[in-house]
Amino acid sequence: MTQPTADAEFRHQDLDRLMGLMTGDEKHGPAATSTLDVLWVLYDRVLRVAPRTAGDPGRDRFLLSKGHGPMAYYAVLAAKGFFPVDWLPGFGGYESPLGHHPDRTLVPGVEIGSGSLGHGLPLAVGSALGLTAQGLTDPAVWVLIGDAELDEGSNHEALAYAGAAGLDRLHTVVIDNDSASHGWPGGIASRFEAAGWSTVTVDGRDHEALYAAFTAHHPGRPHAVVARVETKG
Repeated sequence: MTQPTADAEFRHQDLDRLMGLMTGDEKHGPAATSTLDVLWVLYDRVLRVAPRTAGDPGRDRFLLSKGHGPMAYYAVLAAKGFFPVDWLPGFGGYESPLGHHPDRTLVPGVEIGSGSLGHGLPLAVGSALGLTAQGLTDPAVWVLIGDAELDEGSNHEALAYAGAAGLDRLHTVVIDNDSASHGWPGGIASRFEAAGWSTVTVDGRDHEALYAAFTAHHPGRPHAVVARVETKG
């Protein structure tokens, strides 16, 4: 598979306008905007997946565990052509495929249906194991989680297993906006490092820093990028 190229029609500066098409209650605006830059850099420059390759076994997998407030995710998918932009104004409506949590059976390009927080990282570990079992060693698996999700016990087990198993095609992006109830002594990255992961902590709004962190080499180890983001609202 080839690296995806940027869409000719939409750029990062268009995403605010696309998000503005989605109105109504339960938007979880800060939860959405905290992920916007990470999602754009991934889909624009890193992930080897596009609308024409969304069913290709060799595609990279992106799993959105931080699924509440999915407006940024929908805006990026629409900008990259996975579904029509005219779906966006229907966000959250009864007849719309764009629900308050993404549904993999309804939204093109979505790999998992999200719901309760804490499921995405274990699913990503299983995806990495499943791909290896099929002899598909090239696809990367990416999962985006929130810092508060790390309070969930399922994530402790998943990150401990992934580090011990050396799942080097597994990548986790943690949006750290200080929303966790418990936190972690020494910072989020220390949790992953203790389990044998490669880690980088960056400014979650700095596109070049994000790209460098996403593409850092980490042979024999899974990779975690902690994206620090300040949110308003």
